[in-house]
Amino acid sequence: MVIQNCQKCGRLFSSENNQKFCERCRENDEDLFKLVREYIYDNPNASIPEVSEETEVPEKKILKFLREGKLEIKEGSGFMLDCERCGTAITTGRFCNKCAMEMEKEFKSAFGMDKKDDKKDKRNNRSHGMHIKK
Repeated sequence: MVIQNCQKCGRLFSSENNQKFCERCRENDEDLFKLVREYIYDNPNASIPEVSEETEVPEKKILKFLREGKLEIKEGSGFMLDCERCGTAITTGRFCNKCAMEMEKEFKSAFGMDKKDDKKDKRNNRSHGMHIKK
């Protein structure tokens, strides 16, 4: 547990799991998200500017919810997000499925996780349980 300043309001708080915002600011964000979600539920064809105007939630915050994968744009709405890696149009998140899969493969390769079959073979050759090394 680390004591740090909230990046939004500046108040001190004890951070767990490297959180950047205090509990009050996180709850405020969640309240804004619920407001946007309810408006979209009642008005499924609403545009981002319309949602922002009606809920008084800034467009930047709505875009953040989209990038976090909390909201999804209806295809054919005239607005799409761009994949941050290749620029392909996407409806939610930061990356398209193709880029996400490629990055996952690259990360696994970089950390040696793609050799899981080798590790399985080594584990199967050992006796189960604990032993004393001589």
